[in-house]
Amino acid sequence: MTQQAAMLLPMIVMIFLTFGVMLWMLKLRYKAVLKDGLDPRYFRLYNHVELPEYLLKVTQHFHNLLEIPPLYYTAMILLVALNTSDTFYVLLSWAFLLSRLAHSYIHTTSNKLKWRKNVFIISMLILMILWVRVAITVLYL
Repeated sequence: MTQQAAMLLPMIVMIFLTFGVMLWMLKLRYKAVLKDGLDPRYFRLYNHVELPEYLLKVTQHFHNLLEIPPLYYTAMILLVALNTSDTFYVLLSWAFLLSRLAHSYIHTTSNKLKWRKNVFIISMLILMILWVRVAITVLYL
């Protein structure tokens, strides 16, 4: 496997994680409507109804996967466009994936705020280091 492929594989896993959470959320939405009596009109404007906790956690996490990870995807795509990869980029990419997997697990299971916050901070620091390194790379092209 090339360094570039090793750097991009975590991005592909993140994308499939997002798809997985999206499908899980869809399944839970059907459950909430069919078994727990959630009025399907809720999904027109997403307001004025309290969601079951099981659906709320997964929905919030799906939204979370659409907030921070696009900054990671953008960095990876930029590095590919610049034909740039090295061991440090590979390590940062895998570290970001692992931190986000841990965040996903915590957020959708126990949802312990202290653990979730710490893993979130770690993932943000990794992302910041990645972008500082990308900026330095771009400056020295």
